[in-house]
Amino acid sequence: MLNISLNKSDTIGALSSGLCMIHCIATPFFFFATACSTSCCSAAPLWWRWLDYFFLIVSFIAIQQSAKSSNNKLIISALWIFWMGLLVSILNLNFNWISISENVKFIPAFFLIGLH
Repeated sequence: MLNISLNKSDTIGALSSGLCMIHCIATPFFFFATACSTSCCSAAPLWWRWLDYFFLIVSFIAIQQSAKSSNNKLIISALWIFWMGLLVSILNLNFNWISISENVKFIPAFFLIGLH
């Protein structure tokens, strides 16, 4: 039997990263469904856009807890680097600082999932 505990920061981080990835993958389908159902839908609902920030907060807490309990400085540094990459890519998508593909956010998200 698989021992999964929600008290472990790795479990919370992996769960958060996985849910974040589902959210990111579902976004294009959400826009397509909205575009087909209404004539004016240039933006996602506010609650959908705030999910990005919710996942960032949960993953921040999970990485913070991992940093307190882990002795592997390389993994902790990588977690923070990829979390910052995800933060910057999400902020860039919302504020359009640099014109890059929306798919860039998947790179740090996949690495965060893998590192957990």
